Amino acid sequence: MWKFASAALAAFALILPLVPAWADINIAVVGPMSGQYQQFGEQMRRGAVQAVEDINIGGGLLGSTVALAVEDDRCDPRQAVAIANFLPGDEIFFVAGHFCSAASIPASKIYEEESIIQITPASTDPKLTDEGGRYIFRVAGREDRQAELAAHLLAARFTSSRIAILHNGSAYGQGLAELMKARLNASGVTETLFTEYEPGQNDYSDLVAELSAAGIEVMYLGGHYLEAATLLVQSHERGYTPQLIGGDMLAASEFWQVAGAAAEGTLATFVLDPRSIPNAAPVVARFRAQQYEPEGFTLYTYAAVQVWSQAVLAAGTLEPAKVTEMLHTRRFKTVLGDIVFDANGDMNIPGYVWYQWSGGQFLRR
Repeated sequence: MWKFASAALAAFALILPLVPAWADINIAVVGPMSGQYQQFGEQMRRGAVQAVEDINIGGGLLGSTVALAVEDDRCDPRQAVAIANFLPGDEIFFVAGHFCSAASIPASKIYEEESIIQITPASTDPKLTDEGGRYIFRVAGREDRQAELAAHLLAARFTSSRIAILHNGSAYGQGLAELMKARLNASGVTETLFTEYEPGQNDYSDLVAELSAAGIEVMYLGGHYLEAATLLVQSHERGYTPQLIGGDMLAASEFWQVAGAAAEGTLATFVLDPRSIPNAAPVVARFRAQQYEPEGFTLYTYAAVQVWSQAVLAAGTLEPAKVTEMLHTRRFKTVLGDIVFDANGDMNIPGYVWYQWSGGQFLRR
C-alpha cells in the first residue's frame, strides 16, 4: 500500500506545477456580469482585471500576488447578499462593487460584519455611505448631488416648460427621480407629471401617448438606458420630440446604438470622464492596446482597486481596521486624480458634470 501511495504522490507532484497556486491575497469584483446591466458589469470586470494585473506586474502587495474573483449579482439584492455571505469563506480581503445600489446596500451590511472593505465604483444611493459602516467607501458620485445639478438646469432653462419626471421603480431610478423632484420643487418649479413606468418593456406607446397628450416638453428619466432609448424612438415615430434629460445610466454607448438620431441632444449628468486626466493616460493606453475603450465605470473600478492597494501598502498589513484607517486619513493618487475620503466614505472628487449626446458622441458640455 505504501508503494502505491508513494507512486500516487509522485504522480501528483508531476501534476501540481501545472495547477495555478492560490494567491496569498484574494479580492473580488462583484457586479452585473449578466442581465440587463451586463455592459456595466463588463466595464467593472475589465477595470478590476487590469488593476490586478498592474499590481502583480509591479511586484504584488506585501510580497504576495493578488488573485481576483469575478462574481455576478445581476443587480439582484438576494443574489448580492448570497455572494456577500459566500465571500468570507474564500478569505476575501476586499470587494470592488457592487454596481446597483439595491445590491450594494444589503451586501454592505454583511461586509461590515465580516470586516471586508467594500469600495463601489458605481452605487450612488446616499444611504449606502450615510447609513453604512466604517468599511464602506465609494469612488462614485451621490444621487443627491446628481439630482441637485439636474434640478438647477431644469429650473434655469426650462422654467416655462411642461416637465415630466419618470422612473422605473428601481432603487436607483425612483431614488434619483424623487431627489430631483424635491430639489426642483424647492427651487419653485413644479412638474406637470410625476409617474412610474414598467421597466424593461419593448412597447411604451401608451406612455408616449400620455406624455404627448399632456403636452410634455421635457422628460427627466430615472431608469435604464434601453428604456430611455425605446421611449425616445417610439416618441419620434409619432412625430413627438420632447427633450430628454437623465442620469448617469444614459452614459452607455448602447443608448445611442439603440436610439440613433432620436437621441440627438439628450442631456445627462455623469461624473467627470477620467480618460482625459493625465494620471490615467498610461492605463488608458494599455486598455486601447487591447482594442478596448475604457468608458463608463471601467476606470472607476480600476481606481477602487488602486486605492485599496495603496492603503494596504501604507498600512503595511492586510488587517482591515488598519487598512481602513489609511483609507479614512490618506490621500491617494489614482486614475481619477487625487482622492480623499470623508468620514462617510465618500470621495472629494469628482463632481457631476453635464454631457450631451451628439452625432453618436457623449460630449461634455
